[in-house]
This record gives sequence, structure tokens and C-alpha cells, in this order.
Amino acid sequence: MDLPVSLRLAIEEKAADYSTAELAKEAAAISRRYRDEVGAGKRLVTTDLSALTYAIMRMPATFGAVSSALGYTLALSGFEPSTLLDVGAGTGAAAFAADEALFLEEVTCLEREKAMAKLGQEWMKSGSDALENARWIDGDITADAALPKAQLVTASYVLGELSDTARQQAVARLWNACEGILLIVEPGTPAGYTQLQKVRRQLLDLGAHLIAPCPHEKDCPLPADDWCHFTCRVSRTRLHKQVKGGDAPYEDEKYCYLAVSRIPTEQAAARVLRHPRIESGNITLQLCTEDGLVTRKVTKKEGAAFKAARKADSGDVYPY
Repeated sequence: MDLPVSLRLAIEEKAADYSTAELAKEAAAISRRYRDEVGAGKRLVTTDLSALTYAIMRMPATFGAVSSALGYTLALSGFEPSTLLDVGAGTGAAAFAADEALFLEEVTCLEREKAMAKLGQEWMKSGSDALENARWIDGDITADAALPKAQLVTASYVLGELSDTARQQAVARLWNACEGILLIVEPGTPAGYTQLQKVRRQLLDLGAHLIAPCPHEKDCPLPADDWCHFTCRVSRTRLHKQVKGGDAPYEDEKYCYLAVSRIPTEQAAARVLRHPRIESGNITLQLCTEDGLVTRKVTKKEGAAFKAARKADSGDVYPY
């Protein structure tokens, strides 16, 4: 998964204003602040340097996770939104991902950190017409004001920092703004999954219809010591490696997501929950289905089902 070339070049051009040592030092400081202070209500990315460094560190992974989740969602929804509201937009990773997948006519980004919004607006000038003319709103998901409406509403890596009460209010605002699809992406951790389970229940109670990843609207069948998450592989540029450290040409971003809609849509027959286990003559899949968790061993004798299993990976729909 790669950032759009124009965006990658814009990030690298902005990074040329600082030395690698400055960026790496700020990256370490951001990581420390997020580890020690996140959830305490503090603003952790407020300067031009910290916003740029955060974008270098996290924009590729956020872009990849949203791209993957949106791809799964659109494949089932039968709907192609033309307007986007990205809440907690940061420097615009989710908006760039949506613009790659859709023919957007109107983009609105809500972001409270002025330094991040400033970069996002600058980088979108090299994007599509919709990105170039994006409307940026200085605001916070926890504010009482109603959100602008859009056919696609996205919120990525936003809800995990909120209290239960604030999260419930934020989800209600997101749903009220949604005219078609609401996509929420969170870290692929037990905490992220737990947050999304609460959001899932709230949205279903509000009348939302589940698109993905679940193939049903029943309670999650996973045991208490397990959690649903998926992985996307993100390419690492030379700048990314210099700032974050390490030599690997890629990193794997673990994420979980929830996509709901205003009207019922197609749902997956089954969702692959783990990487398939490939053995001689058969492939074993761990599936979530309407009937619960299923371990499915597919053999070569099953023809099309076996071919589909060979191509399947964690997160994919399995139709057989």
C-alpha cells in the first residue's frame, strides 16, 4: 500500500526544511507523549514540526488502513458516495484514501489542531479537484455543534481517546451526519476492538445497518480473550525509515473497523478472520459466519472453493 505519488512528494518537500536528526528527535518525543499522555485531554501535536513529523510517521499507515477498510466496504455496499466528511482529519490521510477509491465531488475535513489542518490543506492543493477545494473546519468531535452532512463519513483513530460518555455522544453526531455510509477505523488492538464493539451496539440501536466486517448483526461470537482485527502492509520510504528507525521496506498496520449504512446492503457470506493455514492439498480457513465461528478445511477436490481459498487472506470475504 503506497501513498499517492503527489502526496509523498509533497511530504518529502516539506521535510526538506528540517534535518533528519530534528525529525527523528521529534518522532521520539511524539511517541513518548502518546504513550504517556494520550487520553488525558491534552493536545499532543500542536507545532508545525510535530505535525509534519506525525504525518511522516502515521500518514502511510492511516492511509493504508482506511483504504483497506473502505475497499471491503464499497465492494459490498453497492453505493458510490460523492461527498465526504472526514472527522478528526489530521493531515488528510483518510480523505486522500477516499479520493483514491471514489469520484468525490465535495470534501469536508474537521480538525482541531491548526498545525495539522494547515499541512493537510497545503498538500491537498496537489490532489484532485475535490481535494484542492476541500472545506476545512476548525472543530472537535466532542463539541456540541452538529456536523455537516455527507454521503460518506469517516472517523479514523479518533474515538479511542474519548471517555465512554464522550464516545457515545460523538458516535451519535457521526451517525446524524451520515447520509449513506459511516466508516470508523481504530487500532487493531484489544482496546480498539472493545471500543468498536460498544460503537457497533450503539449504531445498531440507532437503526444503522451493518456492512462490514461482520457478516451478521448478531453479537460477536469471538471468545473474551480474542479480538477481531486485520492487517495491511504499508511501504516505507527512505524518509519514513530515517524518521522512525529500522531498515525494513514495509510495516504491517493492524487495524479494526466498522462500516454501517442508512439502508440495508449486501453482507459477506463469511469473513476470513486469520491468515489461512496452507498445507499439502488443503487450506484451512478461520471464518466468521452468520452461524458463528467456523473452521473450514478446503481441499483441491472442491475446485472453485479451493481456488478462492488460495487467494483469500485475513479480512477477505469468502463466498463458499
